[in-house]
Amino acid sequence: QVQLVESGGGLVQAGGSLRLSCAASGRTFSSSAVGWFRQAPGKEREFVGAIKWSGVTYNVDSVKGRFTISRDNAKNTVYLQMNSLKPEDTAVYYCAAGQSTSTRRGDYDYWGQGTQVTVSS
Repeated sequence: QVQLVESGGGLVQAGGSLRLSCAASGRTFSSSAVGWFRQAPGKEREFVGAIKWSGVTYNVDSVKGRFTISRDNAKNTVYLQMNSLKPEDTAVYYCAAGQSTSTRRGDYDYWGQGTQVTVSS
């Protein structure tokens, strides 16, 4: 079992930065892949990026160069550093843990409750 709790969301102006954290409990977290997803109002939840247990990361094109995923296995925490934020980044952000990095929601076994990110223009 893995339990995930996101934090770090909030309101920021366009061009600003936020760092989201995904804190995990469970002894298998260090071997899990962790993905970040987001869901804007009226839209489907979409993949943002993911990180393997080894630290290798993947990001979608819309956030490349702006968002960075990292992990600290000693702290059981994965981070999503978001820079140069745009109003279209406004969404609830979720982290999820699974056996491998994937863009598909169904491939992740555990989900956090989400944290709201609002970017004002």
